[in-house]
Amino acid sequence: MTFKQIKENKTVKFFTNKYVIFLIVFIVWMTFFDENSFLNHRELNKEIEKLEDANKYYRSQIEADSKIIENLNNPDSLEKYAREEYKMKKANEDIYIIEYDTVEKN
Repeated sequence: MTFKQIKENKTVKFFTNKYVIFLIVFIVWMTFFDENSFLNHRELNKEIEKLEDANKYYRSQIEADSKIIENLNNPDSLEKYAREEYKMKKANEDIYIIEYDTVEKN
């Protein structure tokens, strides 16, 4: 094929059009090099997903803590919680903490 035949090929004519060349350069620029590129958007979307997951986790923790706080408004459950979690006692009683050995002996 001669250069003239290659130049008259439809695909070559299409890709050598100045508007097509400009469009291709523009797409490549916007995809990789621009400040608002596709790659930056992908990284930001990943970060948004992480933050949304963290938001869901903390909201569930807030709900669980709210239930505990609501439960602690009852004096009996408050006393039970203080005894179990903080090993508190009344003035006239003794508490013995029993720990079990979980290691098996041969």
